[in-house]
Amino acid sequence: MINIVLFGPPGSGKGTQAQHLIEKYNLKQISTGDLFRFNIKNDTELGKLAKSYIDKGHLVPDEVTTDMLTEEVKKPTETNGFIFDGYPRTANQTQALERIVKKELNDDISICLSLVVEDEILVQRLLKRGETSGRTDDSNEEIIRSRITEYYTKTAEVAELYKQQGKYVEVNGVGEIDEIAAKLCAEVDKIK
Repeated sequence: MINIVLFGPPGSGKGTQAQHLIEKYNLKQISTGDLFRFNIKNDTELGKLAKSYIDKGHLVPDEVTTDMLTEEVKKPTETNGFIFDGYPRTANQTQALERIVKKELNDDISICLSLVVEDEILVQRLLKRGETSGRTDDSNEEIIRSRITEYYTKTAEVAELYKQQGKYVEVNGVGEIDEIAAKLCAEVDKIK
């Protein structure tokens, strides 16, 4: 199996690049944002619990997010592995993910791919996306910069853990989409 943690700040192209990796390697993407939306929309017990925190303006506790992720990993799939997008974001989540992958898949995280893009390019990409997406968080430069800073602050410890394991790889996220995809695939091919 190939189990990829896909990293990158907002606007780095994670969603686009995940699609290339999914198609090439027959992977299943697990995005915490999608998990939240699915569980809340379908009124699952975990969705109700997550919504109770969100409605109060609080962050959903790691335990709830981890439980959602565990349930998703347990679902039968005909894939060759997973792409984890939006999780882990903390050292605790990193350790939880490693336990889940070991217990439920009898495997390990293969690689952490991090898309690196300069902040000014991220801001311009997100503002452009905001013009067409209707997302209010992509329309305000101050909010965008805050999201980027928060991303770096939160994920630094995760990157460090994967560096210590020799599984962290940075890939330049600027350029043609196919060129970036080729660089990511070259890194995955090294570990297959």
